[in-house]
Amino acid sequence: MLIFKKVADLQRWLGAERRAGKRAGFVPTMGALHHGHLSLVHAAKAECERVVASIFVNPTQFNDPKDLEKYPRMPGQDIALLTSAYCDALFMPPVEEVYPPGRNLTLHLDFGRLEQVMEGRFRPGHFSGMATVVHRLLDIVQPDRLYMGQKDFQQLCIVRDMLRQLQSPVGLVMCPTMREADGLAMSSRNLRLSPAMRGAAPAIYRALQAAKNEFVQGSTAAGVQAQALNYLHTAGLQPEYFDIVDGVTLEPVQGYADAAFIVACAAAWAGDVRLIDNEVLKP
Repeated sequence: MLIFKKVADLQRWLGAERRAGKRAGFVPTMGALHHGHLSLVHAAKAECERVVASIFVNPTQFNDPKDLEKYPRMPGQDIALLTSAYCDALFMPPVEEVYPPGRNLTLHLDFGRLEQVMEGRFRPGHFSGMATVVHRLLDIVQPDRLYMGQKDFQQLCIVRDMLRQLQSPVGLVMCPTMREADGLAMSSRNLRLSPAMRGAAPAIYRALQAAKNEFVQGSTAAGVQAQALNYLHTAGLQPEYFDIVDGVTLEPVQGYADAAFIVACAAAWAGDVRLIDNEVLKP
């Protein structure tokens, strides 16, 4: 696996690969990799001749500086994992390569309600920073396809809308959430869970599964939501939201017939670690 820290060096290599007829799949990450990230690499390998992953802890999408400071960083382990997954190239840039001094690269797009609901209510400015860095990385890598995990569903919806607004030729591929044996969605933040909270955290997945069963059987979204929030509280977590939404617009729905694609999305604090997850209720 080749490792690049400079934009020019990565682009030189990618240019040669494209001239040789090789398609590029891109997997952007913030490091602290797990098998969920590797599943994205595997999906890209199955469809593209070259796979580029990036590790960049983007400072513009952290609302709390302490959260940025605590974000786990383990580059040696990450490199070993990507090598084992046969990733072709890793882009590990310093901040000044992504955001050169003197250049304002902030992306100004109106995502409407997509960025105002759920995560948008609790993390103001997060999606603007996320969209800016994804756009910047896409501009650097210029991949044929972009691979992202379902776990960050709202993020994926906003990236999809960004690509639409910019009329980008990049194809967006949503890959399934990878889970631990007890159902907990794989996340870099799981490394920060205390033993007690690690035991409690799978309640999020159980609540989502119960919601799916109840909603399919005809329960209202309001009833399912109330039951899920109560369950999460009882499990020792502090839920921020448990919303049942249209999977395209992210607008709330009340019943199974209200939309063609319905997703339940949840966020909860497990001690001082904030976790998110989702489940498709109607594919």
